[in-house]
Amino acid sequence: MVINGTLFRDAVISGANHLAANRRAVDELNVFPVPDGDTGTNMTLTLKSAVREISELRDRTVSEIADIAASALLRGARGNSGVILSLLFRGVAQGLKGFAEADGPALAGAFKAGVEEAYKAVMKPTEGTILTVARLSAEKAAGLAAQNSDALAVFETMYTAALAALAETPELLPVLKKAGVVDAGGKGLTLIFEGMLSVFKSGVILTGDGGDTAALPQTGIAAQFDGEITFTYCTEFIIEQGGEPGLEPLALRAYLETIGDSVVTVDDGQIIKVHLHTDHPGDAIERALAYGSLVNIKIDNMRDQHERARHDVRTGEDEPAEQDGSAPQTELYGFVAVAAGEGLGMLFKDLGADTIVNGGQTMNPSTEAILRAVENTPAQTVFVLPNNKNIIMAAEQAVPLASRRVIVLHSRSIPMGISAMLAFDPAAPADDNAVHMDTAMQAVSTGLITYAARNSEYEGMAINEGELLALENGRLAFTEQDMNKAVIRLLGKMCSKKRGAAFITIIYGETVSEEDAQAVKTAAEAKYPGAEITLVDGGQPVYFYILSVE
Repeated sequence: MVINGTLFRDAVISGANHLAANRRAVDELNVFPVPDGDTGTNMTLTLKSAVREISELRDRTVSEIADIAASALLRGARGNSGVILSLLFRGVAQGLKGFAEADGPALAGAFKAGVEEAYKAVMKPTEGTILTVARLSAEKAAGLAAQNSDALAVFETMYTAALAALAETPELLPVLKKAGVVDAGGKGLTLIFEGMLSVFKSGVILTGDGGDTAALPQTGIAAQFDGEITFTYCTEFIIEQGGEPGLEPLALRAYLETIGDSVVTVDDGQIIKVHLHTDHPGDAIERALAYGSLVNIKIDNMRDQHERARHDVRTGEDEPAEQDGSAPQTELYGFVAVAAGEGLGMLFKDLGADTIVNGGQTMNPSTEAILRAVENTPAQTVFVLPNNKNIIMAAEQAVPLASRRVIVLHSRSIPMGISAMLAFDPAAPADDNAVHMDTAMQAVSTGLITYAARNSEYEGMAINEGELLALENGRLAFTEQDMNKAVIRLLGKMCSKKRGAAFITIIYGETVSEEDAQAVKTAAEAKYPGAEITLVDGGQPVYFYILSVE
């Protein structure tokens, strides 16, 4: 048997359908109980991007189908598992380049190339994951192909080997064995292979439940800007210190709090970076002049921006509005930030982000979404802040696709992204900025309060569904029943690691009332009287509180 373009097209569609039909079961394999983007969802949405491109193609070679599918997968990749899947198929497309049909050796060689492509992209490959399943199955396929040219026999061997490799993943990753599950990404890959084999063996395209893939929000961040704007002007400037002697930066902050909100002041001894929302930007500037000369003054009318955002709401996936071609590169630098929640989106805009990609935990944006945001940013060099560890790989895939220079900063949390933006120096070269911003964000400690999405046992802790989870820099710190106690207790752990804290930021989510958030801030002020504590209405989903300690 040989595989032509039509068979390969139908096989990819069948694999996507079969994964979609079982994606919730794959999602449930995730060991960590925090609600997240989930492997099955990300792989399904990634693969569906290829299905949209190839489903209507007719009379194409296997090389052409593989190439078109790989390109769509690359752009549609979501989350680390989706990116690895896209890289696997990109290698397959490279291996099938020029083939009208694929026999056993060609097919085995293509998947071997796919494994090599996926491994190259991961700095520290972890065995016991989708990578292991792909590698061991490709090795078995290559072994058979050396003596059997039948494509069906080779693929069937690859599928059987994938199942065996999947069963062994708990032996390679202790966390899987302790949880009593196999690797989620590996399971997703075996489902794809099973769907493909159905076509190769019987000519039957397996059907999925279709609607199950609608897991992510279908509107962009602009559509969320429907809250009330208290103050009109977003005001930013930098004070080059050298004004009246004896003036304390904290006194300036205290004054700014009386004429606005969302006040952020960063003092490094030489400059003071100021951000606030106010109806009286002139008063803020006048008071600031006592501290020194002002540079980089920026005042935006947020009500006007709000109306523009409302009119710019679009349909379709979570991607920036399309333009005819790319935005002109009129500025030296630009920023794309990934964030979910009206408050967080506005905060990053206020800090200088040109484009916000709606996404984060539970909703990992695609490479295409990030690429469009980059192309819609009018700058020669665009810094991308993924603000989530599961989005970094998708962001990096946009780098070679962009028409301008893209620098992906490895911000793994919202506080890291905020710290990076505050450290940006518009007068410094891009590479120097990348270093300084990375240094700044590595210095911040991130705390998260969320809930357990499922019953589980993790790192020796028995966790019950619905219980509050406190995470410190991505690791589970403790579980708790009382929300306020959880926040203060987590702050205590974070501050003790830093031997105190100069700056604490408390960002509360969409389900937390302002009254409750103020109570948390009051308790934090009582416990840490020497720290500058800022309360921000982030409006984020999933996380009740996001905490930052510096």
